Amino acid sequence: MDKDEIHLRRLPAAAPWGPHADSEFHGVDFLPEDLNEAPEETGMRVNKKYSCLPAEEKGIHIINIRAIEDIGYDQHESTLLNSLSKNPDADCKYGLYFRDGKRKVDYILVYHYKKSSAGKTLTRRVHHNDSSARSTKQDQPLPGKGAQLEMRESEPHVDYHEDDKRFRREEYEGNLVEAGLELERDEDTKIHGVGFVKIHAPWNVLCREAEFLKLKMPTKKMYQINQTHGLLKKINSVIQKITEPIQPKVAEHKPQTVKRLSYPFSREKQHLFDLSDRDSFFDSKTRSTIVYEILKRTTCTKAKYSMGITSLLANGVYSAAYPLHDGDYEGENVEPNDRKLLCEEWASYGVFYKYQPIDLVRKYFGEKIGLYFAWLGVYTQMLIPASIVGIIVFLYGCATVDENIPSMEMCDQRNNITMCPLCDRTCSYWKMSSACATARASHLFDNPATVFFSVFMALWAATFMEHWKRKQMRLNYRWDLTGFEEEEEAVKDHPRAEYEAKVLEKSLRKEHKQKETDKEKLTWKDRFPAYLTNFVGIIFMVGLTFAIVFGVIIYRISTAAALAISSTPSGRSSVRVTVTATAVIINLVVIIILDEVYGCIARWLTQIEVPKTDKNFEERLIFKAFLLKFVNAYTPIFYVAFFKGRFVGRPGDYVYIFHSFRMEECAPGGCLMELCIQLSIIMLGKQLIQNNLFEIGIPKMKKFIRYMKLKRRRSLDHEEHMKKKQRYEVDYNLEPFAGLTPEYMEMIIQFGFVTLFVASFPLAPLFALLNNIIEIRLDAKKFVTELRRPVAVRAKDIGIWYNILRGIGKLAVIINAFVISFTSDFIPRLVYLYMYSENGTMHGFVNHTLSSFNVSDFQAGTAPNDPMDLGYEVQICRYKDYREPPWSENKYDISKDFWAVLAARLAFVIVFQNLVMFMSDFVDWIIPDIPKDISQQIHKEKVLMVEVFMREEQGKLQMLETWKDNDKKKGENCNNHSPRLPRSRSGSLSSCHSYPLDV
Repeated sequence: MDKDEIHLRRLPAAAPWGPHADSEFHGVDFLPEDLNEAPEETGMRVNKKYSCLPAEEKGIHIINIRAIEDIGYDQHESTLLNSLSKNPDADCKYGLYFRDGKRKVDYILVYHYKKSSAGKTLTRRVHHNDSSARSTKQDQPLPGKGAQLEMRESEPHVDYHEDDKRFRREEYEGNLVEAGLELERDEDTKIHGVGFVKIHAPWNVLCREAEFLKLKMPTKKMYQINQTHGLLKKINSVIQKITEPIQPKVAEHKPQTVKRLSYPFSREKQHLFDLSDRDSFFDSKTRSTIVYEILKRTTCTKAKYSMGITSLLANGVYSAAYPLHDGDYEGENVEPNDRKLLCEEWASYGVFYKYQPIDLVRKYFGEKIGLYFAWLGVYTQMLIPASIVGIIVFLYGCATVDENIPSMEMCDQRNNITMCPLCDRTCSYWKMSSACATARASHLFDNPATVFFSVFMALWAATFMEHWKRKQMRLNYRWDLTGFEEEEEAVKDHPRAEYEAKVLEKSLRKEHKQKETDKEKLTWKDRFPAYLTNFVGIIFMVGLTFAIVFGVIIYRISTAAALAISSTPSGRSSVRVTVTATAVIINLVVIIILDEVYGCIARWLTQIEVPKTDKNFEERLIFKAFLLKFVNAYTPIFYVAFFKGRFVGRPGDYVYIFHSFRMEECAPGGCLMELCIQLSIIMLGKQLIQNNLFEIGIPKMKKFIRYMKLKRRRSLDHEEHMKKKQRYEVDYNLEPFAGLTPEYMEMIIQFGFVTLFVASFPLAPLFALLNNIIEIRLDAKKFVTELRRPVAVRAKDIGIWYNILRGIGKLAVIINAFVISFTSDFIPRLVYLYMYSENGTMHGFVNHTLSSFNVSDFQAGTAPNDPMDLGYEVQICRYKDYREPPWSENKYDISKDFWAVLAARLAFVIVFQNLVMFMSDFVDWIIPDIPKDISQQIHKEKVLMVEVFMREEQGKLQMLETWKDNDKKKGENCNNHSPRLPRSRSGSLSSCHSYPLDV
């Protein structure tokens, strides 16, 4: 009998075993008798045998699993299989390796199947005994299929949809095997009805794909990194000692003095690379990337139309595909791994004060995610100086509030300034001194230091962008991403599943019409309905946002009028604060709700466009989501900053909405204080509720729901409950990675809050800093513990987000110029100080900004119902505007003071905008994008690589010349000592030298 076959003579081969006597037995994988034999060799022979002969010709009858129990196969004899192997879970480190314990699992495919309860017990037994290490051929089913086939054969009902999925899986997995991958199936899981296909990429496949993807790998050549000398070296050493307590304790974060020369991998030049440890040469991130590229490239060609992994996932053939985490991150006796190290030194709130181990993040998650966290870290660091300056500006306002003459005049009750009613009929006249608190609070944010802070923040934004570009170049050099542009497009052109499905649908329509079906693609005509839907949908969403803001305006006006008729004086005095606070809270709730809605709508609008590649999909999704969320977040703030109080009219000629609601007015101290309240509540509420509470609460809730479902299933199957979960089962229960777009989006919106309206809220950088300190650790914990491990993606920059940041930075200069000029009283104060002040001080400024109105000029039905509310009869009331008094010839017309102030405001906008833009561009120009030391190191790498190849060529030439010289000397010796060729004993001519191989 053949060495690799198992004797089953106690099972009669010719006995009829029920209705499935001739069915194939795919579920049991028999072990060879020689268990000490190399697994690879055994696997090769088993595969060869299985692929060359039909099942019926292998010396034994193929049996049915359930038939074993049906014929009364006793427990003593069934121990034959169990005795051949020990528990494989310990050997495979609970799912990190194949059952041979040697081949690492690089990727997992998950699928759903219908599993009968009757076949659970024996199926589990079969799988635990499967310890043979072998890959599969296309015509050989993977280990573990027996239960599925047996169930299908025994049940009378046929599910054609499930059969179609199974056929597609079989073909696709066969094609993966043909591509060189090794597969192993596991349906013996604690998750009912879910099967797993483990994928391993052998060495030759890794080398082939690394060469195809042009992956830069470290060579044997090492070189010294240029070090600073003299004073800079001493300064750097001092800084390192000071910052040592806040450095993460990981090997990758330590400063390096030497670096390995990297070069795109080539199988012909393997001698250049350090292959002393082949198991670690390609790390887990690189291995999973290579397997994912093969999965995208491999197709399933059933019905002559190809389907890649994206299409198979979209059509439910597979339910998930993901690489595995390195292991557990918590618990006793957990082996050291990168995930555990990241959890301890990065994804913990206890290390919030430490630098991020960016190199380890990149090693584990890939360059794209590493760049996101590096950018977030740089942004957070740059917020520190902005926060300090913002605090200084705020403290300056607090220190000078008692010296501010305009607010002192407003609070002085001796001025006895009577103001006109804020609404018709129900509102009465009021004293300006009642708005004292608002005026004093406005000075905290509306003072000369605000202008300086606006200029500072514009330069800060430019410096931040330049600093990030330099940091990005350092990371590109450290991560061997220099010169990455040429090959990055080669791996990103795989069509998306939806695009393939749409092309398939179009091909089927043309085939039905008997037209050509080759090289089909979607044209603008195919996408025109989607483009039209996108345009109409975006316009509708923007209009909806404006309508909601308008509704809040109506609420503010009607609520102010309702509170004005309050019988209590305290209720009337707090009307403005109450209305402003409640309206902002309503805006916040609406913004948070619409943010989630707009995110879903943006994704739906992008999906119906059917972009061809993932890159196109991501860019279009980012554009739509940013547009909708930007409008949603900033429309209420834009209204308060630039529209509130601008179209009010004047007493006796007010502007009405729906002929009943009077437009809102700004407070006597201006609208800047209301803008500050609006900005602070929306920013802080959005960060607290949406960014942090949602990110913590929703994953915890989903995890709890999954836990309760699993607990309910475990109670039904106690035996499965007692088993320890495999690594791929644990990871399957984690949330799938949804991309970095939501993470970037919340930070970009926050960047807008920090820069766009910073003139009204100098403390915005401080609150952003506090939020980001938590956000970094929150995102880190989510990536390490809550999400499946994402596929590593190579990237050398943050993509379209950089352009959005630059656009916001430029827009911030313009908006802050208009906020200072039109929203605050900075320009009117300057005009009064230099044009109208009699003694060069601000005394009389408040009176200068107020116009007079004769109460006899009220329109019928608009005068106050209680004109004697203040205790005396009012003849003249004041309102904030630049208009002619009632005793002039052109009463209530706009005065020349208005035009003087308007001219000054426009002039300030032009000067401020151009000056700050010039300064920002100067900062951009004076700071080089590439640090000098990095450019020198890149040049040094190129020179060293040329030297390596030159030496290699010289070595080849010297070897060739040596062979030629040896050949020539042997030829001369042969001619000198052997004038004619002697014959050998066999009678043939003997040569006096051997010829070298062809070089």
